[in-house]
Amino acid sequence: MTRFAFSQVDVFTDEPLLGNPLAVVHGADRLDDARMQAFARWTNLSETTFLLAPTEPDADYRVRIFTPGGELPFAGHPTLGSCHAWLERGGAPRAGREVVQQCNAGLVRIRLEPGRAAFAAPPLRQTAVDAGALDRIVAALGVPRSAIRATRSLDNGPVWIGLLLDRAETVLALEPDHAALRTLAKVGVIAPHATGAACDFEVRAFAAPIGVAEDPVTGSLNASLAQWLIGAGLAPGRYLVAQGTRLGRRGRVHIASDTADVWVGGQSITCIRGEVEL
Repeated sequence: MTRFAFSQVDVFTDEPLLGNPLAVVHGADRLDDARMQAFARWTNLSETTFLLAPTEPDADYRVRIFTPGGELPFAGHPTLGSCHAWLERGGAPRAGREVVQQCNAGLVRIRLEPGRAAFAAPPLRQTAVDAGALDRIVAALGVPRSAIRATRSLDNGPVWIGLLLDRAETVLALEPDHAALRTLAKVGVIAPHATGAACDFEVRAFAAPIGVAEDPVTGSLNASLAQWLIGAGLAPGRYLVAQGTRLGRRGRVHIASDTADVWVGGQSITCIRGEVEL
């Protein structure tokens, strides 16, 4: 057994217990794949990350991201939470106010902003959703066809089926059949709030295929939704997302588009600091 520094971070919130928790193991180069997976299964969080020395010359650190059911090439809340934990443990970016994270999807830029950080959304591959698969997903969600405004298959490492619905109340009322979704796809739903509301959109993420019925706050999904919707003229270039409402969370995801990138930002706060023996 070896002792490692450990952090548990709440991401996309400024108040503990209201975001999406992330377990972070520091200096994990000596751990093998099986041990990483076993610990991620034991934490039973949507993701657990392991920080390692980078192998790319331009990276500040390397991260591996595990769900209870397997490894992901990229995920959003683990990106921001790992960066927060790395900085808090003394990490210093080479490029001043920008951190470069190496993960299995490549290099991800993280911009340090006042009070929060934001990652540049990785390249998105998007395609039409197969009609038969969409029929089964719609049935599993229990959403009326009349409420669906647009759909897209979105792949930025994780693959999501994205659905734009008519209004936030429709999103919040969904009672999915998670057993059915487990055999189909990870599904993200988004819809606008009424004008003048505190947030512009409401998002929910159903990830039964990886063992997570509903993820509290999801950076990768929000990144791909933003790239799709902004690119298609279905959302403005800057907006604020609420996610986790049905789970008693208060996740807030800040989306901003510039000429080169879509940035996905949020606050993080450390809830647990200590050591773990693995």
